Amino acid sequence: MSRTSPSSHTPPTGGTPATEALTAAGVAFTAVAYTHHDDATDFGAEVIRETGRDPEQVFKTLVVATGPRSLAVGVVPVSGRLDLKALASALGVKKVELAPPAAAERSSGYVVGGVSPLGQRTPLPTVIDETAQLFDTVLVSGGKRGLQVELAPDDLAAVTGATFAPIAR
Repeated sequence: MSRTSPSSHTPPTGGTPATEALTAAGVAFTAVAYTHHDDATDFGAEVIRETGRDPEQVFKTLVVATGPRSLAVGVVPVSGRLDLKALASALGVKKVELAPPAAAERSSGYVVGGVSPLGQRTPLPTVIDETAQLFDTVLVSGGKRGLQVELAPDDLAAVTGATFAPIAR
């Protein structure tokens, strides 16, 4: 796996709740803008195609239901899939399933394809796949389609209150 040097960047004017959360926490990050195409439906593949980044270093944010009224977040590489049983185990619950897109948008305050683990409207229990720790930096959604943020995995965990666990396959 390739490693990228950490860097910092002042976010562009008119940031998102994700970039505002990082700035408020004093976390170094780089805003990575890319061209979002309205016809795109595989948002992770679009990020890889448009940025040329390593698919194992770019992470997608998935909101899951842990019960009738409870949600959580799994953050996994776009090169893999979320292992629902592993995430349930990491969260200490019996079962999880992907949340309906409307529930994910309502809870996070973001649109599907731009859901960030950072700066969510309702902070949720969050688990990041342990492979993130293999990199100096990872990319996650910056809170809108066409924007990723690059930051150290430990900073991502600190700002989101996340834990690391093997949740991808």
